[in-house]
Amino acid sequence: MMHAIIESRAMTDTSAPTLSTQVITLGGGCFWCTEAVFVRVKGVLDVESGYCNGHTLNPTYAQVCEGDTGHNEVVRLVYDPQVISLRELLEIFFVIHDPTTLNRQGNDAGTQYRSGIYLSDETDRAVAQQVLNDVNAALSGRVVTELQTLQNYSAAEDYHQDYFEHHPNQGYCAFVVAPKVQKFVQTFAEKVRHG
Repeated sequence: MMHAIIESRAMTDTSAPTLSTQVITLGGGCFWCTEAVFVRVKGVLDVESGYCNGHTLNPTYAQVCEGDTGHNEVVRLVYDPQVISLRELLEIFFVIHDPTTLNRQGNDAGTQYRSGIYLSDETDRAVAQQVLNDVNAALSGRVVTELQTLQNYSAAEDYHQDYFEHHPNQGYCAFVVAPKVQKFVQTFAEKVRHG
């Protein structure tokens, strides 16, 4: 339903952005889930799991899980806007997580699991705000997603990168991550990267 509502509006491997790439950072619960989806999206060139918008410099996963750092688990996307737009990325983002639950996604609870859009480029704010407004209207004003400038970003530890790809049969991956990936593939078949 969400995809249909958003879809009715007009659609307007390098880790460092270049002149032809853009960056957006998204928090949609556990970064294993969001990373597993966005690595499959056409036009997304790099996905890095990390932490942002907290007060601790370069926190560890253990510190973030304690809930005292203020950081959110996020994915940093480097993408080609000639292949996929920011609006399209945000449409995928809002379908694969629940933007109406404060500081939680499913059984994962804590401020590190909050829904958030973090801007590296302030020129993206208008598009992000419009998509956020559209989703909020579609969900009767229940959206709790924060829209902020990216601050204090750091990459997560190496073992978190490509976690689903390396551990598809691990319990959490099989029962939580895999259904989100499947939902993306079914809802956005035309956006799935092949090969």
